[in-house]
Amino acid sequence: MSKKNKWLEALTYLGLVSQIGVYMVVPILVCGFLGGVIDRKFNTGHVFFIIFIVLGIGAGFINAYKLSISVIKKRK
Repeated sequence: MSKKNKWLEALTYLGLVSQIGVYMVVPILVCGFLGGVIDRKFNTGHVFFIIFIVLGIGAGFINAYKLSISVIKKRK
């Protein structure tokens, strides 16, 4: 494999890692924001914030898993 192909492959994997990071962080932030808004509206403390953060973490892992599986299938 030439040096140019190695760099291209490295950049491809760097892009994949960045994309997985975004796929994990965005649902957590959005769900945390929504949970905070609901908590302020109904004055429930941090109940909905915690519930929505857990849902955001689950959604982030599902997104990362689906992306990883699609990349693995393309590589075969």
